Amino acid sequence: MKYAGMPSGMWLLFSASFKKQLICVLGLDTQSAKACTAKAHLKYKEIITALPEFEKEDRFKMNSVNCAMFSAFLLSLPQKPSLENATLYYNRAMMIAPMRWFCQLSGKSKFTDKDIAGMKAAAALRAADRNPYSFNMDYLPYPDGSGYEARFLHCGICTLMRELGIASYIPAMCKLDYAMSEAGRASTFIRKYTLGSGGPYCDCGYKKK
Repeated sequence: MKYAGMPSGMWLLFSASFKKQLICVLGLDTQSAKACTAKAHLKYKEIITALPEFEKEDRFKMNSVNCAMFSAFLLSLPQKPSLENATLYYNRAMMIAPMRWFCQLSGKSKFTDKDIAGMKAAAALRAADRNPYSFNMDYLPYPDGSGYEARFLHCGICTLMRELGIASYIPAMCKLDYAMSEAGRASTFIRKYTLGSGGPYCDCGYKKK
C-alpha cells in the first residue's frame, strides 16, 4: 500500500493524540514520548508499505490503517503496557474531536437505505478472499426491524497484529466499536463474540435508539 493518501492523512490527524496519550495514559515523560512517536512513524510507514493495495470499493481500508498506527506505537514503546492500559490508550488516542464529528455524521445516516445498501455491498464484496488484511462479513438484519448485525468472519486486524507478534492487544481495538457507536448517537452497540478473543466470529450489532 502506498503511504501517500489516506495513511499519511491519518498520521497527520491522529499522531499528536497518540503522542499525548503516551504521557497521559501510559506515563511516559515528554522526551520519551517524542522519541517513541518518531520511532512509531518509521514503523508505521514500514507496516503500511508492506500491505497490499485495497480495492477501491473496500470500505474497511481505514480499519487496517488504524491498526497499523496503533501497532506501530505498541512496537515502539520501551515497555509493553497491560491490555487494560492499551485499551484506554487507543480509545483516548482515537476519540478526538474530528473522530467524534465523523461518528455523529455517520450516525445521522445510520439505518437509512444508503447505509443498508453499503452494508450489503460490503458483504457481497468479500474483500478478504483476495486481501487477507481486509474483512469478510455477513449483513444480518434483525427480524423485528430494530437494527442489524454485521457479522465478521475474517478480520484483517487479527491477521496483521498476529503477524506483528502483538495478537494479545487485538481486543483493545475491538473495544473502540462501543465508543464509536455511542458517539454516533443513533444505535446501541451489541456484541457477544470477537475473533480476536477466540470467538467463532465478530458480531457487531447495531440496535436503533
